[in-house]
Amino acid sequence: MITRVQILVRGIVQGVGFRPFVYSLAVKESLKGRVLNTADGVLIDVEGDRLSIERLLRAVEAHAPTLSRIDSISRQDLSDLARYPDFRIVESTDEGGKFVPISPDIATCRDCLAELFDPSNRRFRYPFINCTACGPRFTIIEDMPYDRGRTTMRDFEMCEACRVEYENPLDRRFHAEPTACAACGPRLSLKDAEGDEVAPDPLGPEDAVVRARRLISDGRIIAVKGIGGFHLACDALSADSVERLRRKKFREDKPFALMACSAEAVREYCSVSDAEKSLLESGARPVVLLERKKDCAIPEAVAPCVNTLGFMLPSAPLHYLLLEHSDRPLVLTSGNVSDEPICYEDGEAKERLRGIADYFLLHDRRIHVRADDSVTRVTGGREMVLRRSRGYAPAPLRVSPGFARQILACGAELKNTFCLTRDDYAFVSHHIGDLENLETLRSFEQGIEHFKRLFRLRPEAVAYDLHPEYLSTKYALSLDEDLIRVGVQHHHAHIASCMADNGVEGEVIGVAMDGLGFGSDGRMWGGEFFVADFTEAERLAHLDYIPMPGGEKAVREPWRMAAVYLERALGEDFMESALPFIQDMDARKWATLRRMILTGTNSPETSSMGRLFDAVSSLLGLRGVVNYEGQAAIELEAIAERGCAQRYEFEVAGNGSIIKAESVIRRAVEDILADVSPQVVSAKFHLGVAQLIAAVAGRIRDERHIDRVVLSGGVFQNMFLLGRTRRLLKDEGFEVFTHSRVPTNDGGISFGQAVVAGARIGRGRI
Repeated sequence: MITRVQILVRGIVQGVGFRPFVYSLAVKESLKGRVLNTADGVLIDVEGDRLSIERLLRAVEAHAPTLSRIDSISRQDLSDLARYPDFRIVESTDEGGKFVPISPDIATCRDCLAELFDPSNRRFRYPFINCTACGPRFTIIEDMPYDRGRTTMRDFEMCEACRVEYENPLDRRFHAEPTACAACGPRLSLKDAEGDEVAPDPLGPEDAVVRARRLISDGRIIAVKGIGGFHLACDALSADSVERLRRKKFREDKPFALMACSAEAVREYCSVSDAEKSLLESGARPVVLLERKKDCAIPEAVAPCVNTLGFMLPSAPLHYLLLEHSDRPLVLTSGNVSDEPICYEDGEAKERLRGIADYFLLHDRRIHVRADDSVTRVTGGREMVLRRSRGYAPAPLRVSPGFARQILACGAELKNTFCLTRDDYAFVSHHIGDLENLETLRSFEQGIEHFKRLFRLRPEAVAYDLHPEYLSTKYALSLDEDLIRVGVQHHHAHIASCMADNGVEGEVIGVAMDGLGFGSDGRMWGGEFFVADFTEAERLAHLDYIPMPGGEKAVREPWRMAAVYLERALGEDFMESALPFIQDMDARKWATLRRMILTGTNSPETSSMGRLFDAVSSLLGLRGVVNYEGQAAIELEAIAERGCAQRYEFEVAGNGSIIKAESVIRRAVEDILADVSPQVVSAKFHLGVAQLIAAVAGRIRDERHIDRVVLSGGVFQNMFLLGRTRRLLKDEGFEVFTHSRVPTNDGGISFGQAVVAGARIGRGRI
């Protein structure tokens, strides 16, 4: 008996070969009907034998294309037959306010890679080879549904050979929207810093790559246009080249990212576990932080004073060609001047990078949305995303029970992302950066408008940080007065973000530790213990407040925090100590700062654990002034003696609510004066913080009978601290939750804001 069924598949199902996959199943089962992309997903309208239809449905669920992600499948049995003559793939439809998730940009697949290096293939050495299983997606899409005419590939008319593949349902390039070849698609060019072409087009695109590779070998810096923006490339084994890039980029110490041709090549320089290898080779191709080997040949200038290196593997055909016939890694760092967004337009890159790059390896495929590299690592056997961008965004995160209203969450100031919600989806944006200049703010605003257009969103509420001076907060408050406004405390957003990341509901013990976040009392928090759920966060304990002389200047100059803590711990005459730190300190500057503290002049109080890490780092002589965020704490972690079992003890006062660090500082000073190594002092401090977290969590459990602990905030990017804290908590019987899909740093704040706003609105708490 012939029956008709309509099946709607929702999720990441467009641009990933889903329709030809369904077509091949239907033909195999001798079914008739249609499959098409709609603005709500992939619609399968099929007629035939009921058992055959059931087999098709089971196959769709069990064997969907690798890059797809099915969120839901709904079916409707219809009584009327359409009497289709065959099974076809038909054109997409755009249905008003409906939407469908979009695939991120995906690294070159094995099939395309084989063709890239096959001399008999017509795409041999073509730098823009792709298919439905790989290639650019998010960065070239201008609107939905995902069709070529709504991408930047509309600038290139397909040749007949590409058209045949594109229209053949059994070809892996069927409706692969970026499909192209050397005869009809994007082309490379190599230009010098003045804009003059070095490798004219008649010589062929491969000549541009070969010449660029030779220039890198000769010590030159090349600006390379990739999928989501420009990189700056140089020979990673040449200390002179790396140091020259640092000088020209104005990037004093912050580590550079590296690219190698394979995981085996990475193993020459770093330890690589099976989980890390899988992450390196994943379709997202993130930068993976790996432990540097002791005999590593990578120059110190690539990543000064840290024990990790950030490696990635090629994510585009052009990268494979640049690394062809070579095991030497490249520095491949974001194409920008420090603190500016990554360049993604040719004119912008030529203007902003001409003082850095000697040559430009360009192509003429427009990038619609800039997307910097994602950064991730493995901890506790699973991935921990530190920067979520290319390869991950804009894949949505599913949130239960979903959102009753569409919400725009504007995130924080540093490592900004924004988040938009719809139904049970949270669309966390690609990494925007620090909202400290006009260009980054413009990227933030443009990104929000692009997401609203792609996902057919009209936010009814806006969530924002409580800090009145954040540009993200000012943007939120400048929007339409009809929007529901939800201010979310910074550290509550951190905890909620981690809860939603792990699908945790109900009350938890929340531990939020970071650099700075505006507290509900108007002071700067950062060493906090809460009992929290998605709607509220009750603060039960925190690090004692301490002044930050000079405000933001104290963040950039950790020696100020060290001096403040020393006076707290040793008294006003601490300057008489024989500490090397004090011998190097400017007494007149300190006298000025002390007057500022006494008079309350530009000395905001903070409970930040991040600032305490800074102080200990400075006491040890590691870092009195920082050149990038978190540098002092990162270098303190890098030297910690992993075999140490001793720890410092914190004092707890105020009925267990105030945590004092003076005893830790005194013990550290005693050890330094006794010539205990900085490595051991660092370890004893780290282990003291881990024990503190376990002890305070234990006290809260005794009072509130909660045995779930959530750890969030930038301090928990410290793998030594995180690992020891997690172990202590688990030994005490706690269930411990840490971040995986969204960053533990401020890159996850927007997600937490959205979840809190959604819960408050849904439960009538607004």
